[in-house]
Amino acid sequence: MSGRDVFEYALVRVMPRIERGELINAGVLVYCRAQSYVGARVHLDESRLRCLDADVDVEGVRAALRGYQGICAGGERAGQAAADDAGRRFRWLTAPRSTIVQPGPIHTGLTADADKEADRLLALLVR
Repeated sequence: MSGRDVFEYALVRVMPRIERGELINAGVLVYCRAQSYVGARVHLDESRLRCLDADVDVEGVRAALRGYQGICAGGERAGQAAADDAGRRFRWLTAPRSTIVQPGPIHTGLTADADKEADRLLALLVR
Protein backbone atom coordinates (compact mmCIF):
# COMPACT_ATOMS: atom_id res chain seq x y z
CA MET A 1 0.00 0.00 0.00
CA SER A 2 2.93 2.33 -0.65
CA GLY A 3 2.10 5.91 0.24
CA ARG A 4 -1.67 5.62 0.03
CA ASP A 5 -4.01 6.71 2.81
CA VAL A 6 -7.63 5.92 3.55
CA PHE A 7 -9.99 8.77 2.67
CA GLU A 8 -13.72 9.32 2.89
CA TYR A 9 -15.96 11.24 0.55
CA ALA A 10 -19.59 12.21 0.12
CA LEU A 11 -21.40 13.84 -2.75
CA VAL A 12 -23.17 17.14 -2.21
CA ARG A 13 -26.59 16.85 -3.80
CA VAL A 14 -29.23 19.38 -4.74
CA MET A 15 -32.84 18.27 -4.42
CA PRO A 16 -34.93 21.34 -5.30
CA ARG A 17 -38.26 19.64 -4.61
CA ILE A 18 -37.69 17.29 -1.70
CA GLU A 19 -41.14 15.76 -2.04
CA ARG A 20 -40.23 14.45 -5.52
CA GLY A 21 -36.84 13.00 -4.53
CA GLU A 22 -35.13 14.08 -7.76
CA LEU A 23 -31.59 15.40 -7.43
CA ILE A 24 -28.38 16.36 -9.15
CA ASN A 25 -24.84 16.05 -7.85
CA ALA A 26 -23.28 19.47 -7.30
CA GLY A 27 -20.13 18.77 -5.36
CA VAL A 28 -17.94 16.41 -3.41
CA LEU A 29 -16.56 16.51 0.14
CA VAL A 30 -13.27 14.70 0.81
CA TYR A 31 -11.69 13.92 4.17
CA CYS A 32 -8.35 12.21 4.82
CA ARG A 33 -7.33 11.97 8.46
CA ALA A 34 -3.75 10.90 7.69
CA GLN A 35 -3.25 14.01 5.55
CA SER A 36 -5.25 16.32 7.89
CA TYR A 37 -7.29 17.23 4.84
CA VAL A 38 -10.88 18.23 4.32
CA GLY A 39 -11.91 19.82 1.05
CA ALA A 40 -14.92 20.59 -1.08
CA ARG A 41 -15.23 20.91 -4.82
CA VAL A 42 -18.47 22.20 -6.33
CA HIS A 43 -19.94 22.59 -9.77
CA LEU A 44 -23.56 23.61 -10.27
CA ASP A 45 -25.09 22.76 -13.64
CA GLU A 46 -27.85 25.37 -13.58
CA SER A 47 -29.64 24.07 -16.67
CA ARG A 48 -29.88 20.54 -15.21
CA LEU A 49 -31.10 22.01 -11.93
CA ARG A 50 -33.79 24.06 -13.68
CA CYS A 51 -35.00 20.88 -15.42
CA LEU A 52 -35.96 19.60 -11.98
CA ASP A 53 -37.53 22.89 -10.86
CA ALA A 54 -37.80 25.90 -13.14
CA ASP A 55 -38.39 28.17 -10.13
CA VAL A 56 -35.49 26.97 -7.97
CA ASP A 57 -33.58 29.62 -6.01
CA VAL A 58 -30.28 29.22 -7.85
CA GLU A 59 -28.53 31.95 -5.83
CA GLY A 60 -29.64 30.27 -2.60
CA VAL A 61 -28.21 26.98 -3.83
CA ARG A 62 -24.95 28.68 -4.83
CA ALA A 63 -24.72 30.29 -1.38
CA ALA A 64 -25.19 26.91 0.32
CA LEU A 65 -22.47 25.38 -1.87
CA ARG A 66 -20.12 28.25 -0.98
CA GLY A 67 -20.91 27.48 2.66
CA TYR A 68 -19.63 23.92 2.23
CA GLN A 69 -16.44 25.27 0.67
CA GLY A 70 -15.97 27.83 3.42
CA ILE A 71 -16.31 25.31 6.22
CA CYS A 72 -13.82 22.99 4.51
CA ALA A 73 -11.37 25.84 3.96
CA GLY A 74 -11.40 26.71 7.66
CA GLY A 75 -10.28 30.05 8.98
CA GLU A 76 -12.63 33.00 8.95
CA ARG A 77 -14.79 31.48 6.17
CA ALA A 78 -15.67 28.55 8.44
CA GLY A 79 -17.47 30.69 11.00
CA GLN A 80 -18.05 28.83 14.27
CA ALA A 81 -16.45 25.69 12.80
CA ALA A 82 -13.10 27.48 12.35
CA ALA A 83 -11.67 26.00 15.56
CA ASP A 84 -12.75 22.45 14.69
CA ASP A 85 -10.32 19.95 13.21
CA ALA A 86 -10.76 18.59 9.68
CA GLY A 87 -12.55 15.43 10.83
CA ARG A 88 -15.09 17.27 12.92
CA ARG A 89 -15.87 19.67 10.07
CA PHE A 90 -16.32 16.71 7.66
CA ARG A 91 -18.64 14.91 10.09
CA TRP A 92 -20.72 18.05 10.56
CA LEU A 93 -20.99 18.62 6.80
CA THR A 94 -21.97 15.02 6.11
CA ALA A 95 -24.61 14.78 8.85
CA PRO A 96 -28.00 13.93 7.30
CA ARG A 97 -30.29 16.87 6.68
CA SER A 98 -33.49 17.45 4.79
CA THR A 99 -32.71 20.68 3.01
CA ILE A 100 -32.43 21.45 -0.68
CA VAL A 101 -28.62 21.09 -0.56
CA GLN A 102 -27.61 17.95 1.32
CA PRO A 103 -24.83 15.40 1.64
CA GLY A 104 -25.07 11.89 0.27
CA PRO A 105 -23.78 8.75 1.95
CA ILE A 106 -20.11 8.46 2.88
CA HIS A 107 -17.83 6.24 0.80
CA THR A 108 -14.16 5.31 1.25
CA GLY A 109 -11.07 4.78 -0.84
CA LEU A 110 -7.28 5.04 -0.91
CA THR A 111 -5.30 8.02 -2.14
CA ALA A 112 -1.79 9.41 -2.18
CA ASP A 113 -3.08 12.99 -2.56
CA ALA A 114 -6.47 13.91 -1.09
CA ASP A 115 -6.56 17.30 -2.81
CA LYS A 116 -6.09 15.71 -6.24
CA GLU A 117 -8.63 13.05 -5.27
CA ALA A 118 -11.23 15.78 -4.72
CA ASP A 119 -10.60 17.07 -8.25
CA ARG A 120 -10.82 13.56 -9.70
CA LEU A 121 -14.10 12.79 -7.92
CA LEU A 122 -15.63 16.09 -9.03
CA ALA A 123 -14.79 15.30 -12.66
CA LEU A 124 -16.02 11.71 -12.38
CA LEU A 125 -19.19 12.10 -10.30
CA VAL A 126 -20.38 15.68 -10.77
CA ARG A 127 -19.24 17.13 -14.08
